[in-house]
Amino acid sequence: MKKTVVIDVVGLSSNLIGIHTPFIRQYIEKHQLSRIKPMLPAVTTAVQSTYLTGQTPAAHGIVGNGWYDRTDAEVKFWKQSNHLVQQPKIWDKAKAINPDFTCANMFWWYNMYSNADYAVTPRPNYLADGRKIPDCYSKPAELRDVLQESLGQFPLFRYWGPGADIKSSKWIAEASMKTDALYDPTLTLIYLPHLDYGLQKFGHDFDKIGKDLQELDALLKQLVTYYESKAAEVIILSEYGIVPVQRPVHLNRVLREHGLLQIRVERGLELLDAGASKAFAVADHQLAHIYLNDPAVMEQVKAVLASLPGVAQVLDEAGKKLQGIDHERAGDLVLIAEPDSWFTYYFWLDDALAPDYARCVDIHKKPGYDPVEMFMRSKGRAAYKLLRKKAGFRYVMDVVPLDATLIKGSHGSINFPEAFYPVLISGQVPSGSLMEATAVHDVIWNTLMQDDL
Repeated sequence: MKKTVVIDVVGLSSNLIGIHTPFIRQYIEKHQLSRIKPMLPAVTTAVQSTYLTGQTPAAHGIVGNGWYDRTDAEVKFWKQSNHLVQQPKIWDKAKAINPDFTCANMFWWYNMYSNADYAVTPRPNYLADGRKIPDCYSKPAELRDVLQESLGQFPLFRYWGPGADIKSSKWIAEASMKTDALYDPTLTLIYLPHLDYGLQKFGHDFDKIGKDLQELDALLKQLVTYYESKAAEVIILSEYGIVPVQRPVHLNRVLREHGLLQIRVERGLELLDAGASKAFAVADHQLAHIYLNDPAVMEQVKAVLASLPGVAQVLDEAGKKLQGIDHERAGDLVLIAEPDSWFTYYFWLDDALAPDYARCVDIHKKPGYDPVEMFMRSKGRAAYKLLRKKAGFRYVMDVVPLDATLIKGSHGSINFPEAFYPVLISGQVPSGSLMEATAVHDVIWNTLMQDDL
């Protein structure tokens, strides 16, 4: 098998490749750039699972970055067990035909407890006093200590949140090269996240994202140079492109106003009671799953949401099947936003009654994705909270604003110009091709199999 490296540059689309990315432009001259047709949902966990299995969400079950667990009656986001992906992964297939094949999964999602030989993924320590300590999980377990002794503590707070920047991508890149030097895996999967965050915050304002692009370009040059020196075949790809947005759509507030959403009040603050609601939305960028605990309200919900500005499509069972998202984890209805819109998880009508987690970076408690976590209400407030932490006092890092209009870029939809499509750069695909997301699996597989042909 051919030594292969797949570098996932989140948010990269062809309209970003230009003056700020000289290495990528030069690299494309020697390799071919093709576009990937956006799949539904065009979000990280679902797209990566499709790339690694060659199947749609209807088969592998990853219908978004999170969904409603009907048994637990809880919304769960950003789970990490690979057992959630219900189809064989590319490394499973490779191992079946070549026992010498090995795989390193460096931060691709559903990283834990798979059959990949080496793996590293974010895994903070949650302490009894409420603190969250940056850390990572690895397979084998000792790899975590080797990497952190060499590279320093994994920069969790630069990976997501108001401080997200190039530092997290650099750590992942350097950890990938060190893992390669230690184990020489046949296939390495590398995740570079930071470009995605600036695009969501600022859209395509090159005055603000130009630096991110330049830093990414330099990091890609370092990675490609290293792996080509190891005679590896390199594939650069992205999961989705980021489109400009200007309109947040508050689905749960609308459902609440129609008497369909149930709220629970605790300590004077409101919480979404999903299990008691007739209908509620699990928002995920430009896609939302609508779950019904009362089937009798189906037509009412469909009519209310279909007429809402910012909603492009409401998919019923037939529509979900057509889009390859008809899995039991999916909502009873699935909504797709207009290209200039995105869906919030917000369910409160008065900011004074918003739950405490709303103003925190808390990806597991929120019943939906919250990109506003990348903004900070006040640096002074954050500094005060950090002082309390250092002094040993209990504290709540409630520094996130509640202004969804801050977000200028989003993804998840499938209806926008090709300039925003995700890309694949490889010598194995004809330049200018337009491929289905499921075909990316075959590109990786065929690259691995070059030496066996």
